[in-house]
Amino acid sequence: KQMQALDLIPGWAAEFRKAFGRDSGGLMHEYRMEDADTVVVALGSVLGTIKDTVDALRDAGHRIGVLGITSFRPFPLAAVREALVHAERVIVLEKSFAVGLGGILANDVRMAMTGTRRHGYTVVAGLGGRAITQASLAKVFEQAMRDEIEPLTFLDLNQAAIDRELAREQAQRRSGPSAENILRDLGVR
Repeated sequence: KQMQALDLIPGWAAEFRKAFGRDSGGLMHEYRMEDADTVVVALGSVLGTIKDTVDALRDAGHRIGVLGITSFRPFPLAAVREALVHAERVIVLEKSFAVGLGGILANDVRMAMTGTRRHGYTVVAGLGGRAITQASLAKVFEQAMRDEIEPLTFLDLNQAAIDRELAREQAQRRSGPSAENILRDLGVR
């Protein structure tokens, strides 16, 4: 029954648009995708900031677009695959992370891209309520467009703080209050 929703949701979205004169719902929304060779895929509240960032990058001559996922379950695999058919690289921006699995949205996007030869990147951002700024997004998107980031990247990660905590854990050989140690090192606590 859930998979039947993939066929029904677009019709309901069209009815809404007709009744209220604006888009709402649907499976996904494309933004500035007409000639994009790089596509950022995301969902939720971060899409506004991503669109503003993409507008600035477009003004600078970059061919980048946005695919906003509206229906996460059921996930529109075929529609996402079709939307990404012309992209050379895909950047999935995640606001959640499953240890050992990676990004939850990225797993579904990766499944949609199965059998393609696109560069795929997952950027995890906003963990712990951190701000996701246009400046940080522009920097990581530009790096990804040059294929200069790792397949899994954490936006604005303080690697020095992480390295200190890993060294401390290795020296003590016991688990401990990692978050408190990191905050103390950063002068927050």
